[in-house]
Amino acid sequence: MTKNQAASYTTEEIANLLKVSKLTVYDLIKKGELRAYRVGRQMRIDAEDLEAYKDKSKSGGVNDTHVKHDEVITKTIEQPIENAESSPSPQSYKPSSQLIISGQDISLDLLANAIVKSGTGYRPLRSYTGSLNSLLAMYEGDTDIVSTHLFDGDTGTYNLPYIKRILSGREYIVVNLLSRTAGLFVQKNNPKNIRSWKDFANPSIQMVNREIGSGARILLDEKLRLEGIVPRNVKGYHSEEMNHIAVASKVASGIADVGVGIAKASTLVGVDFIPLINEQYDLVMLKTPENELVRKSILSILRSQEFHKDIGAIGGYDLSMTGTIIFETE
Repeated sequence: MTKNQAASYTTEEIANLLKVSKLTVYDLIKKGELRAYRVGRQMRIDAEDLEAYKDKSKSGGVNDTHVKHDEVITKTIEQPIENAESSPSPQSYKPSSQLIISGQDISLDLLANAIVKSGTGYRPLRSYTGSLNSLLAMYEGDTDIVSTHLFDGDTGTYNLPYIKRILSGREYIVVNLLSRTAGLFVQKNNPKNIRSWKDFANPSIQMVNREIGSGARILLDEKLRLEGIVPRNVKGYHSEEMNHIAVASKVASGIADVGVGIAKASTLVGVDFIPLINEQYDLVMLKTPENELVRKSILSILRSQEFHKDIGAIGGYDLSMTGTIIFETE
């Protein structure tokens, strides 16, 4: 293998080489014209694929984007979508029909399944990324549908303050997916008598945290700020886990006294739960002429009796606003 064949580039390096914007590079990747893959959170393009794209552009020939275009997925998008075998084969998809759905709640897996069954030809791929990082990825063109539950302490509301700042200048729609109860995981019988956010100031309490950019982490940070508690003074603040189940498990094992999460995870793991806030869990989609069909399809799915039945079977969710448009740019 030659040195050139072994090389790979970031999207920023590709943008510099081609003298275009990063958004243009993301668009080429999304359309399947430029093959890419992800290492961690970074998109990479092999030198041979860059040369292949340049050769096709020079020749003006037909771009065989149907060949292996489904390789443009992240390594985190590995969980198979149920009943995907009944959907059309990868070769029958246009590159633009791939949808990256970003977020961690199980309801998003049910949404992905419903999209497959809808017969619209869209192929959902799952990225298990936290709320804030998902919004940033949407701004950079890396994802199509983002789920978010970001608490803003100054307004006491969820999501819109963050969405409006991060997606400034973009056209988008915000739709409610569900509501759920968030609060504190504590050990059985709550031996430390933890009751509220104020208890994080107790120096005898050991916590376990979520990763930076997750909705649970931001909820904690905002509540600590409002209580005047300095994060670095909280024992275990820098001990991080990547999901609600992992946090609850640390508490159940006795490694930590408390962690922030949702009621459903406490039931699954078997820890006690202190409910503190009703979380608004919304979906964000950019508005473009190309995704008008998928936006209409997702609204139809969210408002369908079948989807409500599937989500309701899980338990622990409030679906009274599911499918409601929370905000839409003009």
